[in-house]
Amino acid sequence: MVTTSILITGATGYIGSQVMLELLARYGDRFRLKILARHSSDCSFLSGLPVEVFRADLLDAPSINEVFDGVDTVFHCAGLIAYTGNFRNRLYDVNVVGTRNVVNACIEHRVRRLVVTSSIAAIGGTEDGSPSSESSSFMEWQRRNGYMESKHLAELEALRGVAEGLDTVMVNPGVVIGVDSGNKASVSSSNEVLRLIHKGRLPFCPSGGTGFVDVRDVAAAHLEAWQKGATGKRYIVVGHNRTFAELFEAIRRMPGSSMKRVYPLPGAAIFLAGLGGELWSLLSRKPSFISIESSRAASRTLVYRNDRSIKELGMVYRPLEDTLAAALN
Repeated sequence: MVTTSILITGATGYIGSQVMLELLARYGDRFRLKILARHSSDCSFLSGLPVEVFRADLLDAPSINEVFDGVDTVFHCAGLIAYTGNFRNRLYDVNVVGTRNVVNACIEHRVRRLVVTSSIAAIGGTEDGSPSSESSSFMEWQRRNGYMESKHLAELEALRGVAEGLDTVMVNPGVVIGVDSGNKASVSSSNEVLRLIHKGRLPFCPSGGTGFVDVRDVAAAHLEAWQKGATGKRYIVVGHNRTFAELFEAIRRMPGSSMKRVYPLPGAAIFLAGLGGELWSLLSRKPSFISIESSRAASRTLVYRNDRSIKELGMVYRPLEDTLAAALN
């Protein structure tokens, strides 16, 4: 008999849908699985799955409140990714206020555990370029990046919940890539970029680097954090640190690649690309992953430690080649 309820926000998105499927694969119908989705979200792929869909907006606190009643665990995967200046206020609303409302609802309904999907965007940097860890301090240059700032402030809301007695753990994935062929919602702009590189249509490479992780590993990390993570802790979930030049070369070696040559992206071109992304986002009113701040970030080589996730959560990360093969097929 099902006695425990689990609630997932963002289950129609790239990460949240994978977390939902991982829960179903591991536990079947042992839990009552509740999905909180906006009225505008396409939930058609959930048809036939043993889940209950509740329509409400995270920014409307009264509308979400009753959904949390009787819930044991919440996976808060909902969020907005955007990098252009015109989305800064929207980023604050969705990522910060949305998290605040989830934390408050969890406290009011005595939810046992909250698992928050954060990001390496909320992880601080280092002055000497050494790998960042969960304890690295958030830096001043990061505050100028609207997405980074919103994820940092969202974590502060989660920690405020801890201070008020809510058992909370945070998962900080790197740049999430890869596809699960069994997940119809397994789509993202990152994978589209990988395909453009593979087809030789994007031969210009930024000078920096960052951490990458398979979406299936991210889902597994959420469940391991739920079961094993320590209250108030964050866990960096990064399978591979790579410069963008190394990533481009790995894609060039993949079967079927049309890439002939990679060209370094000079500073002036990076600025112009960022400016173009800002203008496109302003005119289209859609989020863009290319902006002035994201282009500047892509010029930095950011490296992340994953030893806490390996030691405390037991994570084993897929080879990068396996992730790229899934994304490029």
